[in-house]
Amino acid sequence: MATVINVTNATVKYRQRHSLFRHSYYKALDNVSFGLKKGETLGVIGRNGCGKSTLLKLLAGIYQPDIGSVDKGEASVSLLTLAAGFDPNLSGLDNAIISGMMLGHAKADIIEQLDDIIEYSELAEFIHEPIKTYSSGMKARLGFSVAIKMNADVLLIDEVLGVGDANFKKKAEATMLSKINSEQTVVLVSHSAAQIKKVCQRAVWIEKGKVQAVGDCIEVADAYQRFLDEIKLKNKTATKKIE
Repeated sequence: MATVINVTNATVKYRQRHSLFRHSYYKALDNVSFGLKKGETLGVIGRNGCGKSTLLKLLAGIYQPDIGSVDKGEASVSLLTLAAGFDPNLSGLDNAIISGMMLGHAKADIIEQLDDIIEYSELAEFIHEPIKTYSSGMKARLGFSVAIKMNADVLLIDEVLGVGDANFKKKAEATMLSKINSEQTVVLVSHSAAQIKKVCQRAVWIEKGKVQAVGDCIEVADAYQRFLDEIKLKNKTATKKIE
């Protein structure tokens, strides 16, 4: 199976300012390496703050590694991060075009897909209104519709996906499952071992910015769950000692 993205020894550092003259660097990702195979659903699992969202932005090309490399070849990537970069003073239509361009698509290709984007978002009567008049759910629906309708070689899905009302959320979840079960290459970020085991073939476990395991999704998810259970047991034991 061909590899569409190769991540090699990638490190992403954030500058932390402590005072006017003092700062340090925090490694959100530390020497991360793995390959993404064509047609697979790869799970990225880990606790909150472990570096999962940073990794998605790295794969999408929003971030560049401070050390190492991310080789995507000719692969196009679509990141389901909702309402990113929306200009509140522009219309929903204009923001849909800009959002598609931020995902790396040509303006002409986005315009060709606009009717499908608008129909899927269920925002036809509001599409010419400025985004600042939209509710958070409406913005999420538009952002999701752009990302899902602009076909890409690799689809990146964050666990914090929220798409407004219950009916649209149900439709969005069905669309995502359809993508995952097709030949689409998908990277799914989650903190749920059960979810990763359900829909992924392989998984990457990240803890404090470092890869702890890469491989079969069940083996990696089980190792992650044992890690969580150990932490719970230690916390419980520590609490009893304090009491």
